[in-house]
Amino acid sequence: MLALGLLLNIAGIGIFCWLVFVLAVYALPFFVAINAGIWTYHSGAGVLGTPLVAVAAGGMTLALAQIAFAATQSLFVRAVIAAVFALPATFAGYHVVLAMAQIGVPSVAWQEAFACFGAIFIGGTAWTRLTVFTEPQSTEPGRAVSNSSHPVLTATTREG
Repeated sequence: MLALGLLLNIAGIGIFCWLVFVLAVYALPFFVAINAGIWTYHSGAGVLGTPLVAVAAGGMTLALAQIAFAATQSLFVRAVIAAVFALPATFAGYHVVLAMAQIGVPSVAWQEAFACFGAIFIGGTAWTRLTVFTEPQSTEPGRAVSNSSHPVLTATTREG
């Protein structure tokens, strides 16, 4: 039974870490949704209106950022959008890793070191997930979008 408990603990911690890395991109929309929900609740919308406004605000934040990121071809604007999404993920990663380090690491200095490294890794993961898989598309009318990152092999390149 002890071995089963250890395996389940390792699996649980692994799933939790996987969730932290996967959901890091959504830290900014979640933050916006929570703040909009709190503001809505305190302005008198009640229990029924608060979740509607919170979900709408978070969804609009994510949708507008994805549209802006996909529509722009400027690398600077893309970097700014990715940084806006990566910074809350970095802060959230710091606090998650700090909480996990407080469970098993007795030294405060090592807890802070683990939390800083975790923040860097989780923020970097959020940055990478936003920037790596999207390419700016051509906006010229009548021109097909080509993928120039994969060169075509011809007979001359295979022979030589």
